[in-house]
Amino acid sequence: MDSGRGYFGIGIFNGKTEQNIGTLWRSASILGASFIFTVGRRYSHQCSDTAKAPKHIPLFNYPTWDDFIEHIPSGCPIVAVELDERSIPLEGYGHLDRCIYLLGAEDNGIPQKVLARCKDVVQILGDHCYNVAVAGSIVMYDRAAKRSKQQDGRVSA
Repeated sequence: MDSGRGYFGIGIFNGKTEQNIGTLWRSASILGASFIFTVGRRYSHQCSDTAKAPKHIPLFNYPTWDDFIEHIPSGCPIVAVELDERSIPLEGYGHLDRCIYLLGAEDNGIPQKVLARCKDVVQILGDHCYNVAVAGSIVMYDRAAKRSKQQDGRVSA
């Protein structure tokens, strides 16, 4: 879906439920992610991933945060999706050409040690804690919609 330059990946830090992971992967496949990943937990097939996303885009499983950091693409910043004091509202966020979107599990979110390594932290409208699959889907849709408008000349680049 994202036909502009650049790429993005999306994944979950210590994902709590496999159903949410499967749903996020389905959205990632539809909305143009270049890769998907987990940090801390391993993905197993779920009926919520009806698109069978790992057959269409690469799926990476990293056992630890340090392993993840060691293997991210060179020059590809991490953008956390989290309620945090330094969060930028998603509606005003200019998505990077290439990045990795990182979500945390609903129960624990993303630890401060991990947030400190992120270039940006974005927050979806409101002070609500969204389901992780919903939050990731909203962020990817926002990226796709804004990039589509840029390509159509409706929004300045």
